[in-house]
Amino acid sequence: MLRTVRASGGRTTLKEGPTRDRWLLNARYLRGLSADNLLRPYRAEAGLWSYSGSWGTTVGADSPDGPQTWHWGWESPTCDLRGHILGHWLSAAARVGEEDREVAARAATVVDELAMCQRANGGQWAGSIPPAYFERLAAGRDAWAPQYVVHKTLMGLLDQYRIAGNEQALEIASAFAGWFHTWTGGLSREQLDDILDRETGGMLEVWADLLAFTGDQTAADLIERYDRRRFFEPLLAGADVLTNKHANTQIAEILGAARAWEVTGERRWRDVVEVFWDSAVQTRGTYCTGGSSCGEVWQPPGEQSARLHAVQEHCLVYNLMRLAAVLFRWTGDHRYGDYWERNLVNGIWAQQHPDTGMPAYFLPLATGSQKKWGRPTEDFWCCHGTLLQAQSSVGEAAVYVDDQGIAVCQYLESVTTWPDLFGGRVELAITADIEQGVSLGQRQSAYAAEGIQELSARPLPRRRPNHHVHVVDVRCERPTRFEIRLRVPLWATGSPTLEIDGKPLPVEVRGGWILLSQEWSSQRIRLTVPSGLSTVRLPDQPDLVAVLDGPVVLAGLTEQETALSGDPADPASFLTPDRERHHSWWQPGRYRTHGQTTGLRFIPLAEVRDERYTVYFPVRCATFTGEDISSSNARRAVRPSEDL
Repeated sequence: MLRTVRASGGRTTLKEGPTRDRWLLNARYLRGLSADNLLRPYRAEAGLWSYSGSWGTTVGADSPDGPQTWHWGWESPTCDLRGHILGHWLSAAARVGEEDREVAARAATVVDELAMCQRANGGQWAGSIPPAYFERLAAGRDAWAPQYVVHKTLMGLLDQYRIAGNEQALEIASAFAGWFHTWTGGLSREQLDDILDRETGGMLEVWADLLAFTGDQTAADLIERYDRRRFFEPLLAGADVLTNKHANTQIAEILGAARAWEVTGERRWRDVVEVFWDSAVQTRGTYCTGGSSCGEVWQPPGEQSARLHAVQEHCLVYNLMRLAAVLFRWTGDHRYGDYWERNLVNGIWAQQHPDTGMPAYFLPLATGSQKKWGRPTEDFWCCHGTLLQAQSSVGEAAVYVDDQGIAVCQYLESVTTWPDLFGGRVELAITADIEQGVSLGQRQSAYAAEGIQELSARPLPRRRPNHHVHVVDVRCERPTRFEIRLRVPLWATGSPTLEIDGKPLPVEVRGGWILLSQEWSSQRIRLTVPSGLSTVRLPDQPDLVAVLDGPVVLAGLTEQETALSGDPADPASFLTPDRERHHSWWQPGRYRTHGQTTGLRFIPLAEVRDERYTVYFPVRCATFTGEDISSSNARRAVRPSEDL
C-alpha cells in the first residue's frame, strides 16, 4: 500500500515517557546556552563586539565577560567554524519554543540581534565569519567549510520563519541570499563546480526553501548554481561516488535535491534522491544499528568488519533519518518508518548520554568499545548542533496525514491536535502500556506505581512480556469517518492483535499497515505487537552477529573478544532474561548469558554510558567441531545487516 502522505500539520506534544525525557534533557541544554555566547562571533564580525581583557586602561579590572565564560572548541574565536552552533540552536528553539515561551522570546531576541549585525555589515552579510573566506574558496585557497557554517545560520533563520512565524528571520535570510547571488554571479560554471567540491553543507536545501517561501528569482538562480553536477551526474549514471567519501556533506546535498524536487517538480532531482538512497542504504547495507559510515566516510558496499571502530557519525544518522522521512512522505512505504525507528533507538538515543544529554560524535561497535561524550561548552562539534535539532524534532515523525486519514508511523508517547481536520477538531494520543508490555527507557510514573499498589488493578504478567502494547486514543469534535493506519514494525515476531474499545478485531496487515476505516468519535485502539530476540550478521564476516530485542541493539558488557556457544539464529540458546523488573516497570533489553565459560550481561546499546562494551560476537555451535553453524540451515534465520 503505497501512497503519498504529508506532515501532520497538527500540533504534536510529547507526553510523559522515555521520548519526552530525552527531549527535556535536550531542552535543558538548549536553555543553558547564552545568547551572548551564541551571538559573539556574529557581533565580532559586524564590529559590534571586541575584547581587550579588561574594563579599560584606567580601570584595569578583568572583564567579567572573559574567556572563562566563552564557548570553545569549534566555537572558539579563531576557529573557521565559529558561529555554526547558533543556526542549530535557532532551529531547535523554534520547536522547543512552541511550548516554552521563554525560549521563544530568547530566539526572537537573537533574530533581532542578527538583523542588527546585518545592518552593521551593510545590509546583506549576516554571517559569523568574514566574506573573505569565500574569496579564498574562489581562489582555490584553504578555508574550513565556510558554506557549512553559513548554511547553519540560514537554516536556523528559515526554521524560525517556518515554525515560529518570525517574518524578520525570512527578511534576513532573503537579504543574505542577495550576497550569494552577487558572489556566484561572478563565477564561471567550472569555478562553481570547483567550489562545490568543497563541503557545502545544506546550501542547496536553503535555496529551495527560500524559493518555496518567497518565489524570488534570486533563490531559483541559486538552486541552479548550487546543483552539484560532478556528484549528481555520475551518481545517476550508476557509479559508486560514495565509498570513502565524506558522508555527511553528501547527504546534505541530497536533502537539497529532495527539497528542490518538492519546490520545482523537476524529475531529475527526485531521481538523484532515489538513486542515492539505493546506493547509500539498500545496496551498501547498514550496521546492525541501522546506521552508516565509519570515520565520517561511507563504508564500501557489504564491507563492515574492518570498520567498526568509529561508526555512524551522529550528524549522518540525523540527516539520513530526515531523508527517510522525506521518502516516507513521497511514498508512504512503511520500510522508511522501520529505518527511522531503528536509527532513533540505536542512533539518536544511543548517541545522547541518558543523564547529561551530551552527544557522542561516533558510536563504536568494535570489541571493547567506549563512547566518547562531548562537553557542554568546550567542544561544540557539529554533532552538538544536530543533537539539538534531532531531539527537539522527534515528535514530528509520530503521525502523518493524507486525504483519506491519519497514518501512525512511530509509537512515540504524544498528543497531536488538529483544530480543523476532516471538518472538525481531532485529537490523537499515543501511549505505551508499560504494565502489560515493554517500553525502552521506561522509568517511574504515577500510572506504573498504581499497578503495584492497587490489588484491584489488572493482574501483571508473571514474567517480562515479549510484546509491545501501544494505545491510540482518538477523539473527534463530531463523529467523523476517516481511515487510521497503524504501522506494523519489521521486527514483529508474529501477527499483532488489535482491540477497539476492548473488542478484539481480526487483523489484516497490508503492505506493513493495519487499516481501520470507520466513523470515529471517542475510541481507544489497543495494538499488541509481539517481539523477541533476533540476530544480525556482519555481511563480510557472517560468523559475527549482533543481538536485537525487537528494534533495540544489545551491547555485551565486556572489553574482551568473547566467543559464545549456541545457535546464532536463536539468541535464546545463549541468552536468558536478566533484571527484568524494576519496581513498577519492565526493563526490556536486559539479558545474561547461560551455558558459557564466561558470564556476560547484555543491556540496550542506548543505555550504555561509560561502560566498555561489545556489539558483534562470534557465536558457534555448542558442540563445536571447527565448522561454524552459520553454514547450516540455521544461518538463513539470521537477518543480514541490510534487511532494513
